[in-house]
Amino acid sequence: MSQSIGAMIDHTQLKPETKEEQITKLCEEAKEYKFASVCVNPTWVKKSADMLKGSGVDVCTVVGFPLGANTPETKAFETTNAIANGATEIDMVLNIGALKDGNDSLVEADMRAVVAAAKGKALTKVILETCLLTDEEKTRACEIALKAGLDFVKTSTGFSTGNATVEDVALMKKVVGDNAGVKASGGVRSLEDAQAMIEAGATRIGASAGVKIVQGEKVDSDY
Repeated sequence: MSQSIGAMIDHTQLKPETKEEQITKLCEEAKEYKFASVCVNPTWVKKSADMLKGSGVDVCTVVGFPLGANTPETKAFETTNAIANGATEIDMVLNIGALKDGNDSLVEADMRAVVAAAKGKALTKVILETCLLTDEEKTRACEIALKAGLDFVKTSTGFSTGNATVEDVALMKKVVGDNAGVKASGGVRSLEDAQAMIEAGATRIGASAGVKIVQGEKVDSDY
């Protein structure tokens, strides 16, 4: 089971103090354990893409991270730039304030800008930051994501007031069904955590503890 979970993990290093040697290690581990991708900040995309070329491991990066409050045009540029540097998966952050204001047209336009910039070149995921949303808002965000053409909905940045929960993953899966993937991220620190998220409906796991997860160990982690 742990080996198959490895193929569902986005091996993640997003802390602002990340150094080059940590990215090198992340990529080496991703190749060794055959993780789905590495998830890194945009400044590390080119290095990661160079290291992982031909390995079968994708390069995922974040857009509008971690607040989601950039304009659609900025997020689209970030997406284009990341793809030019070798990214094949884009995790954008939802415009959380717009959703809470009921400005669904802006939320959708924001998502569509990234989807259009990535079309045919990269998978797209939207980070809802579920800890800041009501169940109604989570549901609405997932419905808008489907309408906008996102490939995945994702729980959390790992940098806000809470992380992924089984309940949120189950709710998101209920809304998107088989029309989009569900990524559980933030606070997944053990094989048991990962299995619980998968049983709830997650099809991808974002974690900095990927190696420990597949080894069946637990680690204290911020993401």
